Amino acid sequence: MNFNHFKLDSRLMAGITKSGYETPTPVQEQAIPAALAGHDLIATAQTGTGKTATFVLPILHKLLTGPRHRTRALIVTPTRELAEQINDNIRTLSAGTNLRSATIYGGVGTAPQVKALKMGVEILVACPGRLLDLAAQGFARLGDIEILVLDEADRMFDMGFMPDVRRIIKLVPAKRQTMLFSATFPTEVEKLAAETLSAPQRIAVGLSRPAHTVSHALYPVPKHLKTALTFEILKQTDTNSVLIFARTRHRAQSLSIKLSREGYRVTSLHSDRTQGQRQSALSGFKDGRYQIMVATDIAARGLDVDSISHVINFDIPDTADAYIHRIGRTGRAERTGDAFTLVTPDDDEMVRELEKIMQQRLPREVINGFNYNVPAPIQQIQPAPRGPKPTQHRPAATHSRDRKPHPPRR
Repeated sequence: MNFNHFKLDSRLMAGITKSGYETPTPVQEQAIPAALAGHDLIATAQTGTGKTATFVLPILHKLLTGPRHRTRALIVTPTRELAEQINDNIRTLSAGTNLRSATIYGGVGTAPQVKALKMGVEILVACPGRLLDLAAQGFARLGDIEILVLDEADRMFDMGFMPDVRRIIKLVPAKRQTMLFSATFPTEVEKLAAETLSAPQRIAVGLSRPAHTVSHALYPVPKHLKTALTFEILKQTDTNSVLIFARTRHRAQSLSIKLSREGYRVTSLHSDRTQGQRQSALSGFKDGRYQIMVATDIAARGLDVDSISHVINFDIPDTADAYIHRIGRTGRAERTGDAFTLVTPDDDEMVRELEKIMQQRLPREVINGFNYNVPAPIQQIQPAPRGPKPTQHRPAATHSRDRKPHPPRR
């Protein structure tokens, strides 16, 4: 089967070829015909399986007929990084069609976004908060929306966007096509789907386990030796494109600085970085200027870099779902990849949960020549400052029979 099977507008074939698509992935094969037929859709799939093209291609196909320079498709997504990557896919797949798209998200000035809206775009890729702001100001007009896509719905729920999403839904026409994509379905997402979609078709591909193209390994290590072991792993690894996940922004920044001192070309992605710094980090990592990117979970979903060969979990994630999304950054588009996770004794419960999801015991790896017995550094206790002891004041006695004198304060 190839993309000619979908009978897409012939003007889209150049973009499909440019994107490197040859045969549809399972989710594309199942969902694109339903979307082209105009059905509402609920789709779940492993990351890295071509999900974005699953909704972008039907949108482009429909928008090639009908009026131009008015917003007819709205894609709502949780993060600015994902919005930019979806827009990049739109631009590639729509090459030569003259269809226009724009991104709307917070953290940057509104002027360029307002300018794009005034010029007229057919497709809007937006994060909820900024979209509502610009709609309230009259710049984002949603009255002509024919297709609404809610991408990463569970992530939007996790980030507290569900009330904003419901407000957006009230601003778009009731008569429309709606496609909802979500890796998991907590009660709130199921409720939203029931309220928002009409007789939806459900597409489910590979939900229970991470992509089969990824190899997994655990690296047990004392907590204080995690940085040293990471350096040792990197010495034995092809470091052309490695994504390292840390739990906190402070740890991500600290680790990236230490890796830079070791001579690696490294960047970082976390919430303390400005939008310009984030975009520079992503583009530099994509084009190979940086070998390594150290990130928090802000990059776990939607990071679209097909060439990532290794994901290293410097800190194990808090949930099995987060693990699946993290390691889904490698082994994409049927390429193979490796996921290495550093684990300490404190992580035993999470390891058991991962092995339950994987339905197998994950291999434990030990690096020959690495000294796992280096003692933890002794914490230096700062002596209390010397000086005269403060005078203790005893409170005045009370003559009330109902109250006893207060004891001295110590």
